[in-house]
Amino acid sequence: MQVLSNARRLTRILKPQILLNSVPSDHKLIIYSQCHSLHSSSSRSLPSSGNYCFATVRDVMYSRTSKGSFCSASGGESTATEAVKKIYDDIIDSVNVRRTMAPNAWLWSLIENCKTREDIKLLFDALQNLRIFRLSNLRIHDNFNCNLCREVTKACARVGAVDFGKKALWKHNMYGLTPSIASANHLLSYAKHHNDVELMVDVMKLLEKNHIPLQPSTADLVSSICYYSDNWELMSKYSKKFLKAGVKLRRFAFDLWMDFAAKREVEIRLMKQHTLVSAFSCAKGLILEGKPLDAAAVIQLLDQTLPDTKKSGMVVELQKH
Repeated sequence: MQVLSNARRLTRILKPQILLNSVPSDHKLIIYSQCHSLHSSSSRSLPSSGNYCFATVRDVMYSRTSKGSFCSASGGESTATEAVKKIYDDIIDSVNVRRTMAPNAWLWSLIENCKTREDIKLLFDALQNLRIFRLSNLRIHDNFNCNLCREVTKACARVGAVDFGKKALWKHNMYGLTPSIASANHLLSYAKHHNDVELMVDVMKLLEKNHIPLQPSTADLVSSICYYSDNWELMSKYSKKFLKAGVKLRRFAFDLWMDFAAKREVEIRLMKQHTLVSAFSCAKGLILEGKPLDAAAVIQLLDQTLPDTKKSGMVVELQKH
């Protein structure tokens, strides 16, 4: 009986060790009697029972090393693309292999470290995978908040990947992004810096299609782009849109409108003094100076101000030149 009792006691002692050694090393369970310290050091949600908290060795290693690894990536020890690739791989491994939601800190770090167009591609692929995981596993149908969308478009503008930035302005998208006027303003700021009128037009179309309300800051950016690109037609078009939307204009946008209108009035008065011959001579001189857009503007103004009885003469002058 004593031998049997000793055997049972030995079995109870050895059984936990056998169970622990029978699973892979990175999945061994560690029991913590105090869960608070683990949760405070890691944003990952871990199941708990009673006064004990269960976590894998990988969870513990993440809580100890994640902060340091992100600091080293942003500190320049590795190139930006390598840093983004590492974070991207961690996110994909988390949601597709281990089937656990990646910590929010990983996604924010991924956004901050984007330096190239390839980085932006990885960012949007990670967003799509996170969106799918949230829907299928967590049953979360809501999009990410608008702050994350704003930072994503900011990163797109920072590296010049504006085509990806425009994807973030669609109300229904596969990335779980929530578009806002703040996101659009980052793209408009990029358009202003690069004098990209086409991008401004595309952004304004997206705002209208996705029913994103206009703001005074948007009016400032759009007015500035139209003013410095000397595009009166777009200035007139968007000024009507802003007024119709009930946007309260700031002094900056209002001054640009008034200044542009005054310049336009002066141009019209000067054009009224031109004859067909003098107007075309002026346009020809502008072309020789390397200003074809200004030359086209002169002809356009002439067409608008010339009486209908004299417009037939424009064809003759065009054939001469």
